[in-house]
Amino acid sequence: MESSRWRAPLACCRPRALVLHALFWALVALRVFGAALLAEDKLAAVRAAVSPCWLLEDFVVTGECSQCDAFQTTQPACGQTGYVEKINCTKSNRDEYKSCRSAVTEERRFWKFEAAALSATALSAVLVVLRQRRLDRLASEKVRRQIESI
Repeated sequence: MESSRWRAPLACCRPRALVLHALFWALVALRVFGAALLAEDKLAAVRAAVSPCWLLEDFVVTGECSQCDAFQTTQPACGQTGYVEKINCTKSNRDEYKSCRSAVTEERRFWKFEAAALSATALSAVLVVLRQRRLDRLASEKVRRQIESI
């Protein structure tokens, strides 16, 4: 029977060493997970302070969606779509602006998409017809050559 050349030192298998190892790794795990939990709590507090009220509570739309004017273009809400609506948060009773989408702009985008899809369909259909005619011509030439060779 062949024995292994490497053997674990007996010192690591003693109860005191096992307890110390377990304690060390428990402290490491506590430090890592504790730091992650603390960072998450701080991040949630920062989000609550910086976030607009409409992300955290219910709101009522008090002004309809309209294009940003010269003053509003400096606000972050205006930068996303170019349109904003005035809202009132019910819990904190704050008036804020929220980015919105204009129905007219969305309708224009829809029709542009429809036109692009129709154009792509027509182009594909023309290409298919042209390719089919070419393949038909090649097939008829092949048949003609076979008939001539007889």
